[in-house]
Amino acid sequence: MTNNDIFKKLRVALMLRDDQIEQILMLVDFRMSKGEIGNFFRNADHPKYVECGDQVLRNFLNGLVIHLRGTKENPKNPMDVIAVHKLEAKPKEFRENKIEQKEKTTTAQKKKFVAKKPIKKTEIVEKVQYKNGKNTKS
Repeated sequence: MTNNDIFKKLRVALMLRDDQIEQILMLVDFRMSKGEIGNFFRNADHPKYVECGDQVLRNFLNGLVIHLRGTKENPKNPMDVIAVHKLEAKPKEFRENKIEQKEKTTTAQKKKFVAKKPIKKTEIVEKVQYKNGKNTKS
């Protein structure tokens, strides 16, 4: 597994965009442009493909620790940071449509529930007392 594969898997798992990766690298004073970062994620047979060096991956991992955990003076909860990435990963229109759909379905479900009349259930099987193989003497 190459450094590029590791970098790609981390990017997908943490739902990071190129501008977020650029900011993470700037946390450890390592400057790269979005174009240079994008070249790491291309296919190996692409003409602009660049191999990710050890220094780039090391600086990204060090910046990622600061980005997720924070510093000693200002600690963060990593799961909160990842939750923010999840929200940012979805398009704004998609999030608004989902909220509207949920509201519509809940009101429609309530109407359906109210419209239905309760059905009387008849017992098919008589009540049976099970002994489960235990001998009980009274």
